[in-house]
Amino acid sequence: MYDYHEPVLLAESLEGLALKKDGIYVDATFGGGGHSRAILPFLDGGTLLAFDQDPDAEANTRDAVFRSEAFSFIPANFRYLKRYLRLEGVTQVDGILADLGVSWHQFKTPQRGFSIHANEAKLDMRMDKNSDQSTTARSILNTYYEDDLAQLFEQYGELPKSRRLAQAIVRERRLRPFKTIEQLKIIAEPFAANPAQVNKYFAQLFQALRIEVNEEIAALQELLTQASELLSPEGRLVIIAYHSLEDRIVKNYIKRGAFDDGDHRDMYGNSYKPFRAVNKKVITPSNEELKRNPKSSSAKLRIGERIKE
Repeated sequence: MYDYHEPVLLAESLEGLALKKDGIYVDATFGGGGHSRAILPFLDGGTLLAFDQDPDAEANTRDAVFRSEAFSFIPANFRYLKRYLRLEGVTQVDGILADLGVSWHQFKTPQRGFSIHANEAKLDMRMDKNSDQSTTARSILNTYYEDDLAQLFEQYGELPKSRRLAQAIVRERRLRPFKTIEQLKIIAEPFAANPAQVNKYFAQLFQALRIEVNEEIAALQELLTQASELLSPEGRLVIIAYHSLEDRIVKNYIKRGAFDDGDHRDMYGNSYKPFRAVNKKVITPSNEELKRNPKSSSAKLRIGERIKE
């Protein structure tokens, strides 16, 4: 059923949305449609609008369940949520769900460049493979200054020896530009802590590049800000994150209305907290889900409820 991508923390996500039959909901990361497929049967007079920028994801809407009048697919990045909802005549919603992980389909499609095992693949990593954006993993490795490379490896990948890796990349590209995944792995491998940690090091490196290519942190921040404007009082925000940087941003915004550890304040100095944390403790996959889907091991779910003003 889930050849494209198995939905993670599905039951917990549905519970977190506190679904109403006539409610209006957004699946901000449609992917294989697993979460949307589970939401639709709950609706009777309600609406589900699904977003995804990846053209491969749109093919999953051909499933019979998505022929419902209650469902609409919007081929766009969730950072444009408010704009596209306005075009649909929607100004307020009852719930927003986002699963921030990369789909299994994207990993197992070698030409996308997401998998550390696709040695001959080009260094691409764009979520929207049909877009005309010029930034790819290849362009970053071949054009970024050493300082910028070191910073993104440290910030987005939490990589040790980030500076030395950046220096090695700059030296290599002077001899020949980066083109393939294998070429990057050959340069990066010596910086792993030990042979047993090589794949983990590659995964962190690829994560850093993917985040930079797709502006994932900026997009997440824009989603959270727009969610506070779009959600109705007591509406639910349900976010599944897979690495500490994303999870920290979500946690801080739900708890404080800010992306860092400080409180957000308006122009008059008043504290602004648009959400109440529904789950005080982060929700992680059950042992049963981990056995069924080991790839869910890093998933962290947080739920915020829009506070009445």
